[in-house]
Amino acid sequence: MSNEESSTNIGLTGVVTVTFNSALVIRGFIESLLKQVHANFILYVIDNASSDTTLQHLAEYHDPRIVVVRNSTNVGAAEGNNIGIRAAVNDGCSSILLINNDTEFDSDLVLQLYAGLRRYKSDMAVPKISYFDSPDRIWYGGGYFSRLRGTSRHFGMDCMDKGQFDQPRAVDYGPTTCMLIRKEVFGRVGILDANYFAYLEDTDFCYRARQAGIKLSYVPSAHLLHRVSSLTGRDSDFTTRYCIRNHVYHILKNLPCWQWLFYLPALQLHLVMKFILARRDLKTFWLAENAFWEGISVGRSREVNGGMQPSKFKSTTSLN
Repeated sequence: MSNEESSTNIGLTGVVTVTFNSALVIRGFIESLLKQVHANFILYVIDNASSDTTLQHLAEYHDPRIVVVRNSTNVGAAEGNNIGIRAAVNDGCSSILLINNDTEFDSDLVLQLYAGLRRYKSDMAVPKISYFDSPDRIWYGGGYFSRLRGTSRHFGMDCMDKGQFDQPRAVDYGPTTCMLIRKEVFGRVGILDANYFAYLEDTDFCYRARQAGIKLSYVPSAHLLHRVSSLTGRDSDFTTRYCIRNHVYHILKNLPCWQWLFYLPALQLHLVMKFILARRDLKTFWLAENAFWEGISVGRSREVNGGMQPSKFKSTTSLN
């Protein structure tokens, strides 16, 4: 795809990123985005009540393509993305790029993702993702749904990049760390489920997309560097809580009842064994246990409310 084609045939792209105390990473992200060959975009920065200097840094950029939406409270990554998705569709964007702001990338990232959509006749596209501090080590080289774990997994995670994941292909799962999505997809499967708050909302979204027959392509010619868990902490209490809570919620929401009888006891056994083998102290074990039962509670609450669909898409929803 030539640069001329990128400016005339792609259309307007809505780039959505959610900030929360992102001052240490936001400049690198903005600079990467402003250098994109595909310049026909609107960046929707959805700020979840940052208390650091994130908003001051953003105010230094006077590019009219940057739109900042300030939330009065932290509504979570999932609902933050939803606010941006609604705004982008209402503004006439033909595709939406969901992307973390703890990332940096080359000037052709968006162009390569669009090329992947066209070349592989896909509705969604994701890049190869490497660790920012170790660019030769892969974080995401494609993804799938694990029958053993009942949730999503990455191909190639922590492997040295020797070109073994450079083959484009259809995949079942990709992270919203960076995902280009045609706007029509949201009309078919809805937006993100805000019940997840943070973590696994992309697993749920990809699962619903797969159920609807929507094609997701892995496009390794598009490459991204990611500061993994830089804002939440890879082994923090927050990450532990929401990863376990949302794993349970995903199982209850999306899998048949008979599969709960395998996955939930298996997850509970996994938590106990990690404690017994001294991989977690007592405090972290109780945090994990509480998160497990919190996931049960969220799943039951959703069921009691008549199987409500918080992910339903309404393009006319207000930003506030």
